[in-house]
Amino acid sequence: MKTGTKILLAAFVAVGAAGGYYLYRSRMYALNTIRVMDFINSPEKHPDWIIQAGARCGEAPFQMPTDGFIGFLWDDSWRIGHRHSGIDIFSGKEPGETEIHAAYEGYLTRLPDWKSTVIIRVPDDPMQPGRQIWVYYTHMATINGISLVDEAFPPGTRDVFVKAGTLLGRMGNYSGTPGNPTGVHLHLSIVKDDGSGMYKNETDINNTLDPSPYFGFNLNKNHQKDEIPGCR
Repeated sequence: MKTGTKILLAAFVAVGAAGGYYLYRSRMYALNTIRVMDFINSPEKHPDWIIQAGARCGEAPFQMPTDGFIGFLWDDSWRIGHRHSGIDIFSGKEPGETEIHAAYEGYLTRLPDWKSTVIIRVPDDPMQPGRQIWVYYTHMATINGISLVDEAFPPGTRDVFVKAGTLLGRMGNYSGTPGNPTGVHLHLSIVKDDGSGMYKNETDINNTLDPSPYFGFNLNKNHQKDEIPGCR
């Protein structure tokens, strides 16, 4: 076989493999999207999909931060090249109706311009003692940016200790752009420390950790086998 033909064949194989990978991921994402829409439209049909706030799986260190259905997982994809940096938990209720609690103890910060977000510093990672991590909670505001973060944590709050189970706020649908809502949900991600005592950029999945071992069950899209997320 000529060299040019070999190169062309290798290119087709690579494109085919990539296409198969994205087709697989697209199928899995489509499945989750269908489930999320079904849950949002008819949550009463799926009570078995809901995990209760405070629930803990075995000896896992984190507890469930809110009542809801975990619709999108870590490393889910919205489009080619996009990788979801956390998990999305949907309540099936209206903004402001569903409480959000700390999944693990730590030191809470809310920057002055954060309408819907808090981040909790965990000095001693329960999965890797000696390492500092951060737990990020967002979408705690209404469609127009009216904050649903609890009044105990006003803008500018810095490094306030909270226990696991502390009320942080309520679930909303604020996307960051007034009038352009998300579905009512909590986005939670586990963010790496930057080495100087601050958190890395949460929007980059490479700056976050797979939350599965922290909650004690699969929350990684790459390991999903069509099952509803939960403690088995």
